Amino acid sequence: MIKDRTCIQKPVIGVIPLWDEEKDSIWMVPGYLDGIRDAGGIPVILPLQPEMEDLKQLDAMLDGYLFTGGHDVDPQMYGEEPVSACGVCCPQRDILEEKIYKMAKEKDKPILGICRGIQLLNVLAGGTLYQDLPQQFSGTKEIEHHMTAPYDRTVHDVEIMENSPLYALLQQKNLPVNSYHHQGIGSMGKGFEVMAVSEDGLIEGIYAPDKKFIWGIQWHPEFIYLKDDTAKKIFKAFVEACA
Repeated sequence: MIKDRTCIQKPVIGVIPLWDEEKDSIWMVPGYLDGIRDAGGIPVILPLQPEMEDLKQLDAMLDGYLFTGGHDVDPQMYGEEPVSACGVCCPQRDILEEKIYKMAKEKDKPILGICRGIQLLNVLAGGTLYQDLPQQFSGTKEIEHHMTAPYDRTVHDVEIMENSPLYALLQQKNLPVNSYHHQGIGSMGKGFEVMAVSEDGLIEGIYAPDKKFIWGIQWHPEFIYLKDDTAKKIFKAFVEACA
């Protein structure tokens, strides 16, 4: 009997909204949505401040979550006061993502965290951040973490851990990446393992080995995936985990 392929449903993925305080509005980088869609998923931008019951109803319809880049994570979430170079925070996002992380982790739903996303995953697992890399992080060599436009080019390499799922996916030890961040992982959160490290020793990739798919990466596949097959593979792996 031939199955009706029209019955196969695409995974629906909730995307954390970006916030523009000057315009008092949410917005979105198209590459997040396009990367999910081109990998076979349906992206849905979530509301910024949903009621908990509404969020539970949305969660029942979603197969995974993309934690996007954006504002700095509030240092109070990891027990610190802001330093002078800490950027603007968005408390609404911190609250929303913490709720979603707890729900998704409990139900073992896939999460991909990009840039701020990896930082927030680490903080929610009890880790800390460098609030400002130029001020607080002294690596083994100087590399460019806060690049200028255009962002669809690479500026430094990361070393991929050979026992990690990222290495299993890409089958390569070194990966050139784009980079646009001034914060980064300090101490690691519980339940995560290192997946990639930059040339100066900064952790740039993490994963939860006991979960179906919880990955965090510091670079930006949403800006480069049209030119870079490795970025496409990351989106594809995430979407397939959500299916």
